[in-house]
Amino acid sequence: MSRRGEVLLATGILLILWHLLAEIVRRPILPTPMAVGAALVQELPGDLALHLLASAGRVVISIALSIATAAPLGLALGLSPRLHRLISPFLYILYPIPKVVLVPILILFFGVGDLAKILLIFLILFFQILVLVRDAAANLRPELLLSVRSLGAGRRALFRFVYIPASLPAILTAVRQSIGTAVAVLYLSELLATRYGLGYYIYIQASTFFDYPAMYAGIALMSTLGLALYLLVDALERRWCRWMFST
Repeated sequence: MSRRGEVLLATGILLILWHLLAEIVRRPILPTPMAVGAALVQELPGDLALHLLASAGRVVISIALSIATAAPLGLALGLSPRLHRLISPFLYILYPIPKVVLVPILILFFGVGDLAKILLIFLILFFQILVLVRDAAANLRPELLLSVRSLGAGRRALFRFVYIPASLPAILTAVRQSIGTAVAVLYLSELLATRYGLGYYIYIQASTFFDYPAMYAGIALMSTLGLALYLLVDALERRWCRWMFST
């Protein structure tokens, strides 16, 4: 069965279990999947689409910024022992800090707009990508480098044909591992003085209007956003790192 078929089958099983649980509970706080689907169809052409676009834009920008900054720095740390000795003490101190605790600081410096939310997600992804790319670059086999150099490859060729391909799996693995955390932090960040975003939409529907089918529709969309990003990274890995899947 293909990956798409496996996902569809798992989704169908979860929907059946959800429906059975809703029938057992029979309370407004747990509507059936049909009721949530009807709310999704009703709300999506309106403001819900804007909330989805706002959340997706924040996550995509954060991922792009983290890859653009962390991947080159990770390569540099992995290939330069001197630079690694200089930077690693700061990395050991900063990496374990839960980035969510920086929310008040980011708001104080950058306000409650999109910038603070993007920076929060960026910080979470940045360190994970940095560490994995650093380790991938540092663990390159010396015989691989020697064989490429023996063919007359210079510094540019090494980066193009060795260092970048070797770091791609680490980058994509770090992004894949961070997507769930990034979406969770996105929800928390969108509770803070904002008008658009799935986190804001879910909170308003639950705490203000008590519209539970609409609330679950927002949760389903946020889950779908995370799943879509995960599948996108998975597809990019199969396209860009084909040697990992060759038989």
